[in-house]
Amino acid sequence: MGLMSFFKGVGEKIFGSHTQVEPAKAAEVEPLRASALLAHVKQLGLAYNSLTIRTNGDTVSIIGEVAKQEDAEKIALAVGNVEGVKVVDNQLTVDEPEEEAQYHEVVKGDSLSKIAQHYYGDMMKYPAIFEANKPMLKDPDLIYPGQLLRIPPLK
Repeated sequence: MGLMSFFKGVGEKIFGSHTQVEPAKAAEVEPLRASALLAHVKQLGLAYNSLTIRTNGDTVSIIGEVAKQEDAEKIALAVGNVEGVKVVDNQLTVDEPEEEAQYHEVVKGDSLSKIAQHYYGDMMKYPAIFEANKPMLKDPDLIYPGQLLRIPPLK
């Protein structure tokens, strides 16, 4: 999948006081940030066979193996939609590769139905986008500008 860009100033707040890392303290803070991201992925119940997360400032590398393309994409989004993360380097290997989803950066005024209308030509297909972004999304009405969403191909 490669590199994905995110809006660094928005997202889940899981780093506490470690959102900004001073270069002198990076060696002690980066492992804490990586552990917090791994705990976040586990807390969301996202599936993986093996997963290593490394941080370097606002860049996160995810390395390991997952069963499905959807799993790799959801892990990348869960990690990227965290305040303080700007880039995710997705190096996950997928056992069952398939077509990658598109992505949409939420802007002011967006709703899942408006996004569904844009990508699918039918606003009533918004549940497909909601389901594709669970468990990161808990309510179809709770999206925010700067958030990156998976837009899966319709089957």
